[in-house]
Amino acid sequence: MKKREWLRRLPMDLLMDIVGGLIYAVGLNCFANPNDIAPGGMSGVAVILNYLFEIPMGITIFCVNIPLLLLAWRFLGHEFTLHSLKTILVWSVLVDVVAPYLPAYAGDKILAALFGGVCIGIAVALVFLRGSTTGGTDIVSRLLQRRWPFMPIGKTMIAVDAVIVVASMVVFKNIETGLYALIAIYVSGSVIDTIMGGQNTGRMVLIVSDEHTAIAKGIMEKMGRGATLLNATGAYSGAERHVVLCAVRNNEYPRLRELIRQYDPKAFLITTNVNEVLGEGFASLNAKNLT
Repeated sequence: MKKREWLRRLPMDLLMDIVGGLIYAVGLNCFANPNDIAPGGMSGVAVILNYLFEIPMGITIFCVNIPLLLLAWRFLGHEFTLHSLKTILVWSVLVDVVAPYLPAYAGDKILAALFGGVCIGIAVALVFLRGSTTGGTDIVSRLLQRRWPFMPIGKTMIAVDAVIVVASMVVFKNIETGLYALIAIYVSGSVIDTIMGGQNTGRMVLIVSDEHTAIAKGIMEKMGRGATLLNATGAYSGAERHVVLCAVRNNEYPRLRELIRQYDPKAFLITTNVNEVLGEGFASLNAKNLT
């Protein structure tokens, strides 16, 4: 059954690998490499080695990932490794095949870092959405976390990228090169976060009001959103009361706030941004629908 599911997903996975690989090739060949910007991960290693030895970046990306894939096969599981190998192979081929047909941007380096970061971020996010990885930093960070479980994977990836950025400054003998690389890394990370969680982000709202019943009913009837009544006790008064809890999309929040104002202008409102909201009215918790 698991093999059948993998085969069913394969065509769409390959399509996302190809689309992502083309966008990645644009970011690397048009913006990053011509401007000596090493945007972290295997992309940064490829840019550095291409500068030193004129080795095609696609070949570099694939070769550098080989020992990492062997370690992943041993310690991270076969499924993870096969998914990563598929993506790395497609991307490595595309980076070198399309390179002669892509123009090199030679303008403002800040723009090169920005657009390079955007392209790389979009490409990586498309692959992540299909449950695959791009190898490189992701494998290294997972292996390090396996050895030292207390290390957060996000900070581990930042540390690995920092080493590559410092190496680029030494190789290119230019501090500004590293600063541009940091811009590209930050932009690509922001783009990945936006694409990965943007559709499922929202706001969680806690409403303390004597009109809790009317507010909850209004949320359900007028906005089509669910509401939950939580039991609470006032710390000062000791009075028992209800707190309305609900989750809405960001664009629905102004309407919710106006609805609450209409029922109780004196209501106490607590709002917080949430990275992911799953369930009825939002994306399904079913993993198949999330990929």
